[in-house]
Amino acid sequence: MWQELLALEIKSGSVLRVSVPDGRVSTFLSDAGPAPDGIVVEDGTVYWTTMGAPEVDPAAPGEAGLDFSARDGGVHAVGLDGESRRDLVPLGAMTTGKQLASDGRGRLYWGDREGRRVSTVRVDGTGLADLVVNAADQGIMGECVGVAVDPARNHLYWTQKGPAKGGKGRILRAGLEIPAGQTAANRSDIEVLWSELPEPIDLHVVDDWLYWTDRGAPPNGNTLNRAPLPPAGERGNAPEILADGFREAIGLAVDGEAGIAYVSDLGGHLRAVPVPGGPAAGQPPREIASLGSLTGLAGIGTPDR
Repeated sequence: MWQELLALEIKSGSVLRVSVPDGRVSTFLSDAGPAPDGIVVEDGTVYWTTMGAPEVDPAAPGEAGLDFSARDGGVHAVGLDGESRRDLVPLGAMTTGKQLASDGRGRLYWGDREGRRVSTVRVDGTGLADLVVNAADQGIMGECVGVAVDPARNHLYWTQKGPAKGGKGRILRAGLEIPAGQTAANRSDIEVLWSELPEPIDLHVVDDWLYWTDRGAPPNGNTLNRAPLPPAGERGNAPEILADGFREAIGLAVDGEAGIAYVSDLGGHLRAVPVPGGPAAGQPPREIASLGSLTGLAGIGTPDR
């Protein structure tokens, strides 16, 4: 059961350490790099992605004026003691690092949004490879954001959120290995499990359930959702909305042992949402902290899955 969370604050480029019981906040890392987005903790090491520094169009409002297409994203690591900091992916090898996931077996996986791909690397920085590559002519519809892995079933899940508030988001699935004789750009095992979603972002697999945040328009957007993992060849069931009212929901980390899903948003809110059927079922969502502009989340510890 998690007692602390690590939360990424995108504007300051920092990693914050948040106490779950009382919401106390301290800075774990003040210089995580430009636009940190995805984070996991594994075997005493913190891993995170950065989106890189955007080109800014002053004539366009908000996020519409941020161009992250330069190949300056990264995957980084540091010990929970703050020592042994290193970069796992060399500069120029990826575009925009989004959600980061671990298989618990020494490999990391992430969505590369403007790169329109899902990639992987070993925790020692070797074995960098693409698992999914979408064609450039797909534009924003081919951009990959959230990622989750289910090593027990040998599955990779990812989101392609589509345009902002566009109602064209999708969640897809494929194997953790590319089929023999195929490439990341022409895989035959990709399944579209959900489509026409508002704007799905981060994912988390726990037991037989897939959880995700959605930052699209209400009533179905700016929500925390879950649905059973569908059998091979079948579409997913209509999602169950567990909580709503977020301000651009992004980060997600689910503590299966405690039965709590933690969600962060760009409005700076960090909420704990009890999961139906879990130990905390029936309790109302609780705001743990309100700070900055939050992206990725990770729990410190290894809850049951």
